[in-house]
Amino acid sequence: QVHLVESGGGLVQPGGSLRLSCAASGSIFSDNAMGWYRQAPGKEREWVAGISSGGFRRYADSVKGRFAISRDNAKNTVYLQMSSLKPEDTAVYYCTLGPHWGQGTQVTVSS
Repeated sequence: QVHLVESGGGLVQPGGSLRLSCAASGSIFSDNAMGWYRQAPGKEREWVAGISSGGFRRYADSVKGRFAISRDNAKNTVYLQMSSLKPEDTAVYYCTLGPHWGQGTQVTVSS
């Protein structure tokens, strides 16, 4: 049974930074790609970033250059470092591992 738990969300001013974490249970973490998605109020869920088991990273154009995804296989944890945050980054952020999803963590960017 895979269980994902996100943390690190909160309220931040425009231009600020946050680091999200996603801790995964189970022994399949290091063999699988991980990803981050987000869903803003009234909008469809969108893919944000992904990292392969070998560490290859990809980003949505909307966050490229501002967000950085990383993983620590020893801790079964994936991170999303978010910088230069904008109000349009406000959303619930979810991490994924294969077909599994976390419960989400709220990020609000507002002055």
